[in-house]
Amino acid sequence: MIWNELLIRYGELSLKGRNRSYFVRKLKRNIMGALSDLPTVVLKSERDRMFLLAEDVYDMEQAIERLPFVFGIQSFSPVAKCEATLEAIYDRAIEVVGSGETNGKTFKVEIKRTDKTFPFDTGELQRKIGSHVLQKFPDLIVQMKKPDIMLLVEIRNEGAFLTANIHYGAGGMPVGSNGKTLLMLSGGIDSPVAGYLMMKRGVSIDAIHFESPPFTSELAKQKVIDLAEKLCFFGSTVRLHVIPFTEIQQTIAEKIPENTSMTTTRRMMLQIADKVRAEINALGIVTGESLGQVASQTLESLTTINAVTATPILRPLIAEDKLDIIDMAKKIGTYDISIRPYEDCCTIFTPSKPKTKPKLEKVSFYESFTEFEPMILKAVQNRTIYDVPLKKNDLFEKFL
Repeated sequence: MIWNELLIRYGELSLKGRNRSYFVRKLKRNIMGALSDLPTVVLKSERDRMFLLAEDVYDMEQAIERLPFVFGIQSFSPVAKCEATLEAIYDRAIEVVGSGETNGKTFKVEIKRTDKTFPFDTGELQRKIGSHVLQKFPDLIVQMKKPDIMLLVEIRNEGAFLTANIHYGAGGMPVGSNGKTLLMLSGGIDSPVAGYLMMKRGVSIDAIHFESPPFTSELAKQKVIDLAEKLCFFGSTVRLHVIPFTEIQQTIAEKIPENTSMTTTRRMMLQIADKVRAEINALGIVTGESLGQVASQTLESLTTINAVTATPILRPLIAEDKLDIIDMAKKIGTYDISIRPYEDCCTIFTPSKPKTKPKLEKVSFYESFTEFEPMILKAVQNRTIYDVPLKKNDLFEKFL
C-alpha cells in the first residue's frame, strides 16, 4: 500500500488553549529533527492536527517507523489519496481497509466533506461506501461506537483522502516545551528511564556523568554515550558532560569514614551537578533514585544528600518498583545497554557497610576537615562535553 500523507493528531496539546501554537511549533520542530535525514518530508500544521507528506516511498516508510517515539503525538494515520469520484473512492476504500486485518473486526465509515460541491451528502456517502466495503469484506461487523476499523473519508477540493489504520504515538508533551534540566546519567538501568519520563513531560535534558579513570574504563563511558544517544531517539539532542572524578573519590576514601563515604560521594556529585546546571541555565536536576532501593536512597540519605543545594531535585522513579523500572527500560530500548558489564565509579567505590540513616551533622563534620571546593571547581572546569548523537567521524576518531 502506497500512502500519500500521514494525519498526525496532537492529543493533549489540543487542550492548551491560547498557548497551543507554542506547543505545536515545538512538536513540529521535534518531528522535523527526528526526520531530518529524509529530504522529501514536508509538514503542514493545522489547529488540531498536522499533515506529513513525502514524495519518496522510503521516506514515508521511515516516518511511519519513527513517529511513534516522538513525544507530543497522540496518534497518526497513513492516508491514501484518490480522485474525488465515487468510483475512485470505492476502489481506494477497498485497498485501505484491506491493508489491515478484517476478520471479525467491527467497522464504521465516517465522512468529512470539506468540498460541499460533491454530489452526495454525508449520509448517502456513508451508506454507499459502507455497503461497498461490506460486499468485499463480509466478515466485518458494523458498529457505530468505538469500532475496530474507522474508515475516514475526507472530500477536499484537491481530491478524496482515506484512512483506516491508527498508529499510537508516545503521547506526552513536545520535548523542550517545559524547560530544561540536567540528568545525572550513571550508566545503570534507572537513570535513563528517569530521563525518558522527564522528556515525555516536555523537558529537554543535558546529562552529566562521573568517571574515575583508571578505575573506570572507556567502555563504561561509551555505555553512557550510547544511553544518551538512545534518549535522543525520543525527539531531542542531548549534551553530555563527563566529569573527571578520580581525585575527589580518592580523597573521600582517605578522609571520610567508610560507612558515610557513599553519602559524601553523592553530596559531591550533586554539588558538581549544581554548578554545571547553573552554567547551562537548567532549572532542575533529575536523578533515577527510587525510595529505599539502595542505602543511598533511603529517606534519611536523600535528605542528607539534598542539603548541599536548594535546586529542585526531580525523581520521577521515586515510588516505582525495580521490576517496573526494568520493564520501562526494556520498552524504551535502554536495558540491554545498561546491563553491559562495565562498572561506573559508584559501584567500584561502594563501601561494604554503608549507613542507611546518615546524620547530616556528622557527615558535615567529617567533610569539614577537607577542602573539597577547589577540587569541585577543578572537576567542573576540566569536564569533557559531547554533543549527542555523535557524528560518524567522532566515533571513528576515538579509535585513532
